[in-house]
Amino acid sequence: MTMTEQLHALGSILAQGSLHSLFQPIISLSERRILGYEALSRGPSNSPLHSPLALFCVARQAGRLNELEIACRQSACKRFSEQALPGKLFLNVSPESLLETTHQPGRTLQMLREYGIAPSQIVIELTEQAPTDDFQLLQTALHHYRDMGFSIALDDLGAGYSSLRLWSELRPDYVKIDRHFIDGIHQDALKREFVGSILQIAKASRAQVIAEGIELPEELAVLTEMGVDLIQGYLLCRPQEHPPIEARLMLAKPDSTSVSLNEDASDLSALLNEQPAVAQDTATAKVLEAFRSQANLNSLAVLDGRGQPIGIVHRHSLSDVLLKPFATDLFARKPISRLMSDDFLAVELSQSLQQVSRLLTSRARQRIEEDFIITQNGNYLGLGRVIDVLKLITELKIQQARYANPLTLLPGNVPIQQCLTRLLQQQRESVICYVDIDSFKPFNEMKGSVLRKNRQNDTPMFYLGFSGNEAELRAHLDDESVIDEENRT
Repeated sequence: MTMTEQLHALGSILAQGSLHSLFQPIISLSERRILGYEALSRGPSNSPLHSPLALFCVARQAGRLNELEIACRQSACKRFSEQALPGKLFLNVSPESLLETTHQPGRTLQMLREYGIAPSQIVIELTEQAPTDDFQLLQTALHHYRDMGFSIALDDLGAGYSSLRLWSELRPDYVKIDRHFIDGIHQDALKREFVGSILQIAKASRAQVIAEGIELPEELAVLTEMGVDLIQGYLLCRPQEHPPIEARLMLAKPDSTSVSLNEDASDLSALLNEQPAVAQDTATAKVLEAFRSQANLNSLAVLDGRGQPIGIVHRHSLSDVLLKPFATDLFARKPISRLMSDDFLAVELSQSLQQVSRLLTSRARQRIEEDFIITQNGNYLGLGRVIDVLKLITELKIQQARYANPLTLLPGNVPIQQCLTRLLQQQRESVICYVDIDSFKPFNEMKGSVLRKNRQNDTPMFYLGFSGNEAELRAHLDDESVIDEENRT
């Protein structure tokens, strides 16, 4: 197809408004709900510019990129509004279009008014396809969007020309990790290190990480274990004109038959405190009285009319506000929604203790006295305490160290018997695999001799993976009967 024909096809698409808008959900694992949708544009199905790569490449070459992006934005807003899709709308914008002299500020805001979409629902997703030199001008443009109430996302982190500098300069609300680092992450330790570093930087910059391009259950499992909460990809849902509006339709139900030797329970029942909640229109004075009458009450969840949490009130935060001069008189009759915090963690009852622990540690502002909310299918059940999570995690680690084989770190007879007993009591249908490894005794003896040799040479032994400290390991090694007993087992 000649360049002239491509330009003609582009002109026809823009003149006729024949773009197609598809939507791909972005899901919050902790809340099991849809955070929002990324809008993706396509040309007409019978057009040589159906592919977005060809469509935007031709527009860039023709100097009509800004015009095309505005048309895509309008189509996405219209379809999003018509379907009344929940959550946020992620709109792709290239930095070069923002820096074009023909770019007209205010067009997007006018468009949102036309389709009845609140600015707080819009996330400007910055997609870097070409080098960006004028960071100051780009920062000014994005501050303009922020002032209008939009959020900012940085797309394809790790793939662009200067994405790390963009992150540092622009401080986005969301950061999307490039698909390259998600692909096969369960088989690539270096990719896991990269994603782990991104999570640490995001924690410091108070940005939320979105893992996009997830296609395999193994990838999702690793990302979940690492503490990634926001996910997107073909495994969950392909881009569609009419996407699902409920996350449960895309998330696999928790496997009620799975049993972990590392956890005492398959859900968070042990952490659940069935504390009462308050409605969002409850007077502040009534909430204050509840705290005064219950000395051990640290937090109260705030619910909407459907019984779903929309905020949380912490005792210390409420006290800090009401200690200010005239604050009690000013807020006493106001609804508690005025003083609640919407920066809260809500987890599903079916999630594991390890998952909740990672979510808590990934929250930069989480305080040990602040509670988190436990839900079931999005509905409020009760509260959980951070200190209880720490206690249970510590107990599990101690139990693992006590009963694990010091050489292989495999579970010993006690946790295996506990697991079998639990399965029998719960009458679960289960499969047990017994593996008999030939010549394992010489291998075990060789590892034992290596440990003893390293002890004599004062060589650090932590690389062997022992879960205790050095003193505990030396205590094991000083008792030759421990090694002999393990060899006989």
